[in-house]
Parts: sequence; C-alpha cells; structure tokens
Amino acid sequence: MASSLPADAPRRLKELVPSQVAALLADDPRLIVPVGTCEQHGPHLPLGCDTFIVERLADDLSAEFGVLRAPTFEYGVNVDTERAFAGNGSLRKKTLHRALNDLLASWEASGVREFILLTAHEHDPHQEAMATVITAGARVRVVDIFNIDFADLLQGQTEPMHGDEVDTSIMLHLAPELVHMELAQDYMMSREELRRYRRGWLKVPKGSPGSIGRPTLATAEKGRALYDRIRGRISERVFLAPAPTS
Repeated sequence: MASSLPADAPRRLKELVPSQVAALLADDPRLIVPVGTCEQHGPHLPLGCDTFIVERLADDLSAEFGVLRAPTFEYGVNVDTERAFAGNGSLRKKTLHRALNDLLASWEASGVREFILLTAHEHDPHQEAMATVITAGARVRVVDIFNIDFADLLQGQTEPMHGDEVDTSIMLHLAPELVHMELAQDYMMSREELRRYRRGWLKVPKGSPGSIGRPTLATAEKGRALYDRIRGRISERVFLAPAPTS
C-alpha cells in the first residue's frame, strides 16, 4: 500500500493506516517530528509562527525523501515575558521532555530507529527538553532550523532573533495572508542581551512589542531565499546521510 502513495506527497503519519506505516518504516525507519510553539511573535505575526514554519518544512522534507512525518507537537517552552500576551501557551521544560519521551517510546516500539525533531525556537530550555529525550536505542537528532548563517541574506540583522526580519520574511513567503506588516515594530537587543534571552536568563522586555529584531525589513523574496537555504542545509546535513539499518 505504501507504493500507492503519490511520489511527491508528504508521508503524514496521521493520514496513513498501520500497514502503510509499517511498509514505509521497513524501507526507511526515520520519523520527522515537528515541534512548534504557541507564542507571541509581535503584533504582526500569528502565535503559531514557529509551528507553521516547521510544519511546512516537515512536509517538504517528507515529500522529497519519502520519510514519515509525525503530527506536529504544537507547544514548547516559551520565553518568559515581562508583560502578558493573550493566547500564549507554554509548557515547562520537564513537561515537554516527558511528553516527547512518551511519544518517542511508542513510535520506537513500532519500528522507528531515528527521530528527527525539527524546531524553529531558539530557546535553550526548549531545546534541552528535546535533546535529553531518552530512547531504548533509537537515534534522536534535534535540528534547530535557524542554526545557519543568514548574514548575507539580511539587511538589519546578522542572525535570527524573534518575530524578526527572518521569521517575518519566511512567513511572508509561506503564509502572507497571516502577516500584518502594518503592525510590525522594530526592537533591537545587544548581543549580550540576546544571548541571555536565548538561555532563559532574560525576559522579553516590557518595552518590546513581543518581537525582537527588525521585522519592518522583511520581504517575501527574502523569505524564499531564507527558506530555501534552511531546506537545502538540512537536506544535506540530515537527510542525505545514510539511514540507520537496525
């Protein structure tokens, strides 16, 4: 039955019957697990910004390489904020860790030998929750999709921030109908403040619109270039490597 699937379609686990899943895993025992967030990214972007990006990437990589793709886990460990933003939904680090432990254990028991966890959230506690997941023997690879040099593609930044030139450009490319550019506001941090922010030592400041960086410089064309680089680098570094055989 797996062979009846369109060659260029994502292999979405939730759309398949068990026999199709078993056949796909027999051919390639890897599983892509997109992990998103429900978190403010400024007044101009949807709360699911990180989720939309990793979902699209998971679909594209699944279709290209014929690898199974799990349903998206839509919640992560958010950065603390000095003021509340309506709709934010965050997990504690240990909650995300335990939930992924349970899910990966179930999938490993059915034949998965390598997990590829995709995230677009550069927050150390969030990534630590994923990186410390324990399996019986399967390999776990946590892929921070923004751990790439984008400096040559950006105008007002040298690296990804949050709800910024990078996020906003990619969303203008993938889902422009969800972006409200007229509401975008720039807010910059120093390199040291950004480092402390990513490690969870600094809250999103009260004076910030909820985003950090220069979203006003975002364009769809820039977003296409950023997304293509992300997809290309992850393809080379992760998916073109030989799949585990046992």
